[in-house]
Amino acid sequence: MRPEITIRALADNWRSLTGWIAGTTLAAVMYASFYPQLADGQMAEAVASYPQAMRDALRMDDLTSAAGYLGSTVFGIILPLAAMLYGAFTGSRAVAGDEETGYLDLLLAHPASRTGLVLSRFAALAAGATGIAATVFVAMLAIRTSADLTGIAVAGFAAQCLNLALLAIVFGALGIGISAATGRRALVLALTAIIGVLAYALHAFARPIGVPGAARLSPFHYYIGGEPLRNGFQWTHTAVLAIASIVLVAAGTVWFNRRDINT
Repeated sequence: MRPEITIRALADNWRSLTGWIAGTTLAAVMYASFYPQLADGQMAEAVASYPQAMRDALRMDDLTSAAGYLGSTVFGIILPLAAMLYGAFTGSRAVAGDEETGYLDLLLAHPASRTGLVLSRFAALAAGATGIAATVFVAMLAIRTSADLTGIAVAGFAAQCLNLALLAIVFGALGIGISAATGRRALVLALTAIIGVLAYALHAFARPIGVPGAARLSPFHYYIGGEPLRNGFQWTHTAVLAIASIVLVAAGTVWFNRRDINT
């Protein structure tokens, strides 16, 4: 890995990364701040009329508690969607974007191996994901008292935000892997989005349709299935997300080293 490539990638994309951090954090704060108005049970009463399968899929059975509300809305839908999109867009630029513009040839003309290039770009993506999750964590602590979220321990927020970073890294690793293997950015975005939607659907609907074990095939299960907001760190789930990222990047790197680069 070449640190200068990682630093250059972060410097070149600081505007978009700032946008991801600001947008994700603002959305999280806005929806988390609604909790005091919804904690009186009115939302729970409205949700009670929904089909049980829908409530199970969207984790809407406990909206009166802070962990239940955030786990269903902010950390259950909004933030994982943002993490998936960040990973897809950033991962697609890592190799395929440079290859389509011809910039990849310039990078590889310098003493940088293909493996080093992929790992450097992955490091930049991981740093960005960590920045997003860390900012969300700080923001949640900042509004924890005013938004009546004190029922969630600091460790619970830390565990969930760690998993948020890893979820973004998983989809970023998927994007980088496909990007390195194909060199086609549009294909990377399409495949990553399709896989992400299918993975979320598998996690959400496995239990309602009677196959709860199938949820373990989805990264979303390891992101939130163990309810980190309530239960804190679950290192087995964390390790699964980390290992999945490594495997995806490694597979893409192997393929990248074997194929001809488009010129």
